[in-house]
Amino acid sequence: MTSSIIPTLENLYDVTQEHQDNGGYCTLQWRRGKLLVKPLGHVKQPYLPSLNSKRSLVECLQHSPVSLVSIDPKLGEALLRFWADACEEAQKPIFLSIAASNKLSNQPFWRLINWIAALVLLLLVSPVMLGLIVLMQVYSPGSLFCREWRVGERGKLFRAMRFRTQNTTALGCWMSKSSLNNLPQLFNVLRGDMSLTGSHCWTLEDAVQLNKLPEIKASWEVEAQSHLLHLDSQTL
Repeated sequence: MTSSIIPTLENLYDVTQEHQDNGGYCTLQWRRGKLLVKPLGHVKQPYLPSLNSKRSLVECLQHSPVSLVSIDPKLGEALLRFWADACEEAQKPIFLSIAASNKLSNQPFWRLINWIAALVLLLLVSPVMLGLIVLMQVYSPGSLFCREWRVGERGKLFRAMRFRTQNTTALGCWMSKSSLNNLPQLFNVLRGDMSLTGSHCWTLEDAVQLNKLPEIKASWEVEAQSHLLHLDSQTL
């Protein structure tokens, strides 16, 4: 029998110290079809064993009326990845709960321009990609692609594609240095996950680190600030 991820009022009770010590525990809030996943707070919250198992969490999400999941980056990279993997398997969209100024935006006009540009580029570089696939199968047999979590428009998490590279091989080092391993991300642009221009898509680690700032700033502001600090230190 599948347990519901949305508790009833009768099942609410104070979290015990044993459950508080559990690093995977978090506070769940239900709001208009959205499941909000937040750090543990001083509220009455049921302990859900399903949160300790990805398989159980996937089943709960699949049988729940949840339309999307919004998760706080304060929970840390490990829990973000745990929930993202579960939501992907349950086919539920998941978003990071981040400040509006930090959400990577992609206007409809520029989205169309990016789609056309990505399609043209994909046609042009397809012979190169085919050649890389052949070389990878010869010198580094195995899976061709790896898919990593990135933060896209409005904080939505998506899987960014790239060629699998092993830096221990000459081919892997060359592909990484020349950024040829990122060519499959053109498919992400076609899907609308990311843009060819504008802000760089964050990794989960980036999102967690940016959330630790006193005032969350846009990625370009943080980068500019780091350059200014570097220049100041050189001047001194």
